[in-house]
Amino acid sequence: MTESSAQSSADRSLTPGSRTPRTQPDGSAPEPFPYPSMDRSVRFSVVAAGDVLPHGPVNESARTSNGFDFAPLMDNVQPLLTHAGLALCHMEVPIAAVGAPPKSYPIFAAPRPLVASLKRAGWDGCSTASNHSDDMGANGILVTLDEFDAQGLGHAGTARNAQNATPQIYEVSAHGMSVQVAHISVTKLMNTGAGGPRHVEAWEVDRSSAAQVIETAKKARKAGADIVLVSIHDGTEYEATPTVQQVQYAQELADSGEIDATIGHHAHVPQPITQLKGGVDGNGMWVAYGLGNFLSNQDVECCVAATSNGLMYFIDVEASPTSPARVTGVSWRATTVDRKEGHAVLDLSQLAHEKRGSGSLSATEIARRYAEVKGVVGNEAPELADIEPSKVEVEVIKRG
Repeated sequence: MTESSAQSSADRSLTPGSRTPRTQPDGSAPEPFPYPSMDRSVRFSVVAAGDVLPHGPVNESARTSNGFDFAPLMDNVQPLLTHAGLALCHMEVPIAAVGAPPKSYPIFAAPRPLVASLKRAGWDGCSTASNHSDDMGANGILVTLDEFDAQGLGHAGTARNAQNATPQIYEVSAHGMSVQVAHISVTKLMNTGAGGPRHVEAWEVDRSSAAQVIETAKKARKAGADIVLVSIHDGTEYEATPTVQQVQYAQELADSGEIDATIGHHAHVPQPITQLKGGVDGNGMWVAYGLGNFLSNQDVECCVAATSNGLMYFIDVEASPTSPARVTGVSWRATTVDRKEGHAVLDLSQLAHEKRGSGSLSATEIARRYAEVKGVVGNEAPELADIEPSKVEVEVIKRG
């Protein structure tokens, strides 16, 4: 349900993107515009989280009598996923081939049931472009995409061929209207995989420049996308301060006016959330430079203390029959992993505000971790306060 690429910007302001009323149940023509805007507005949040990085000990926490189940590790943050209309994770690593054992650091191959677990936990799709994308070579990329497709999850950042190296489109619907969200995923870093150095095609793992991302965004909008989000895998590991490259790349995207918001990964620690000048309509573009870790085995014992922590980043979208879809603001919640209690992902914000501990983490340790996250995020984006179930429906649009 895309609009014609010839549709003018003036037309888009009346019937933005794919937000057209549904055909009536009896097959008659859809109800004409305008609807009462307050009754027919579509409001939802896109939530993104930090790295899904299944080290060996994480896999053991997910092990069951007949395989693996990672969904229970995410039970504590399920209300936050339910709050969002569209949930996007970051799949840091490829999936192991059928019959092959999982592998962990430094070259990863995650247990195949991880993808089904992500689906059950409430994720709609993931970014897949990372420095570990080629850990298992070309076949690892294909196996991962096959598993995502089998589970009905969206994916962006890696592809089977040049024709499929396109943004993932999600259609978010309510009140007979729909908003198309295009998700682009790129990495500026690449490790050497298990098979040694090889030529990785541009379409296998997206390493686009900012200028290339902007062109991709323009094409997506011409094809009907209302909102364009970009996941960027870049930065310096364990450093909370964004690099010069991160800042320059994001500002170039903001200056284009084609990108609604960006989502950052790789540093394994939370980084600031800020609004840059530029953006769609010149109203600014929100940037989360790094969301830290969502699910991993990292903490002070291997790395730095902040690797225990992550951010869930909420991008608020609103559209009506008389106005195009726009990002109206962002918010965040802090998360942390209780590594010694089965790698449970915790709503750190909730625990800190309730001044209590959980599992192996005392109230004092919870407060310390929360203060560390809050101090890095900055004051521009508010912390999400109220949580309620989303009332929209999400469809993953299949390529081709």
